[in-house]
Amino acid sequence: MPIRRFAPLFLSLIASACGGQRTSTTSGSASARPAAIAARPVASSAPAPTASSTPDAGAAAVEEKLPDPTFEEIQAVLYTDTSTDGLAAACPPGVPAEAGIRCLFDQRYRGDKQAATLAHELYVKWRIVAGVERKYTMDGGFRGMINLEPAVPIGEHRKHLEWIVAAMRDFDTFFVELERFGKSKETSTSTSTKRYRFKGLTLRFMRSTKMNRPSAYAHDWTIAWNLKGSLHRSEEMARETLFHEIFHLNDAAHGGWSPAALNPQFEPIVKKCGVSIPCLGPYTPNETIVVGGTYYAFQPGNGSTVGEYGAELALRYYREQRAALRSLPKVKAFKCGPPENAKSWNAMRDEFFGGVDAVPACP
Repeated sequence: MPIRRFAPLFLSLIASACGGQRTSTTSGSASARPAAIAARPVASSAPAPTASSTPDAGAAAVEEKLPDPTFEEIQAVLYTDTSTDGLAAACPPGVPAEAGIRCLFDQRYRGDKQAATLAHELYVKWRIVAGVERKYTMDGGFRGMINLEPAVPIGEHRKHLEWIVAAMRDFDTFFVELERFGKSKETSTSTSTKRYRFKGLTLRFMRSTKMNRPSAYAHDWTIAWNLKGSLHRSEEMARETLFHEIFHLNDAAHGGWSPAALNPQFEPIVKKCGVSIPCLGPYTPNETIVVGGTYYAFQPGNGSTVGEYGAELALRYYREQRAALRSLPKVKAFKCGPPENAKSWNAMRDEFFGGVDAVPACP
């Protein structure tokens, strides 16, 4: 799924994960993926983030209110891989609910108090339950069959939790900034437009046994995260991987939006260019190239390829808006490329981001 966030020197890396090897809600074998623990999302009517992480609480008013996960649902996500014998003694029933939930995290991340605190912060601020994936073999499409096993991000792997918490803080700030800009420009941000949901998720950590892919994949408001993923090399790469994967969840929640909305642009591009990198260059939302293949957004054999194009486009939107809103170094505006780019950009902007665009109009 993700795959792009690295600087050019990483391009030879293989986009592996969601990328060069990324698997997403649209890629891989759906039948092979474990279902979410609960039919409803492990989700969130989380308390508003603290003032330090949320500059403006106004955005919270239009966020979808989601039910809190139950104690049992949280336990099921945290302990997919192991027996819970003895857990009742460590976290006895009858204690206040929040204390019992904190106890579950302390036990799951036993041996690393910092990791336990980070995982608990994900739950308290964003209602993200960070547990473990089941052991199973995934049909990874062009990546082949991949053996995955549960893994807990403690010790040297705690950095994944640190990066994800940092990403969530950034997303909080980003969406507040985006909404402020939209209001200042009188851009329509009607609450009838579904928001880009990034809270109230299940996060499952795992490890691939013989390769470093997929870095992540998404389904049913759940993201699986590979501690060995080749794309997880820095805080920035992890943040962009997460945004890409979260798009897949939103895409599905919008009725599988990408095919109908983006195929009118996507299919003619593929018909014209095939997998030619020089031909696809002006049309690709991001620079990730699959080793031995083409741009990840157009890589064949990757499930619903247009869904990956959509996720890369969402990431490009995030990159460009973030740079514009924060006066960061700018990149060439995607929408100012071929006409197909602007059509896809506008469709994405209006469907998921309330029509807001802080990037200046094309000359």
